[in-house]
Amino acid sequence: MEGQGKADTSRRNRKDATMTKKTAAVAANGKAGRLIAKESAERGIDVTAFVRSASKTAAEKAVVKDIMDLTAKDLAGFDAVVDAFVAWTPEALDQHSTTLAHLCDCLSGTNVRLLVVGGAGSLYVSPKHTLAVSDTPDFPDAFKPLAAAMAKALGKLRERSNVKWTYISPAGYFRAKGERTGPYILGGEELTLADAGESAISYADYAIAMIDEIETGNHLQQRVSTERKQHNIVKCSSKSGNALPLDTASLTR
Repeated sequence: MEGQGKADTSRRNRKDATMTKKTAAVAANGKAGRLIAKESAERGIDVTAFVRSASKTAAEKAVVKDIMDLTAKDLAGFDAVVDAFVAWTPEALDQHSTTLAHLCDCLSGTNVRLLVVGGAGSLYVSPKHTLAVSDTPDFPDAFKPLAAAMAKALGKLRERSNVKWTYISPAGYFRAKGERTGPYILGGEELTLADAGESAISYADYAIAMIDEIETGNHLQQRVSTERKQHNIVKCSSKSGNALPLDTASLTR
């Protein structure tokens, strides 16, 4: 993807599907998970929500089961599994790695895709990919443990050659209550900014990107990123003079 430019993509790029996709949304009761389940259902995808308590999602089918109790049998028969897990408290941060590793173990050697709702803190801001958003001076110390935990999970995921994974990072400003606008930019490993210095996408538009990837994407064993469609999108560089996003909490997830 790097060096090929950013693909301007939205629902208009979806071809007529030859068959209905079956998708599992894991940790679907969270903010991102609920919107991904909603987008799936509205687009005719056969979606099952995997949740720890009663489902709050739009999925017609739900399985109440802890993510660490899921088995290969539970996830067999799906075309794709979406991992929408997130943990915020210090004592739970390592669960980003353990839960993702568990899902990888369940899907290892199968044709089931694993798509991960990622973070933006690990996106690069240097052309040689030596500096990440979380390494920059303006990144608050309070958020560094979470960003580090998610980056560690991504690093371990990159080692899983036996899993058909795709890691999708949101823009820097991940707007939980933002509107669903539709068009978005699909990027690569680097943070992208508008000319005003903003990097943003709503949860609803991120859900579109996620489902587009399930339906028509093929970014296997790659990390990609999303940004709402704006004019004058540029790659962010630590030397470019572009300000990093101000909503640093969203840079993690």
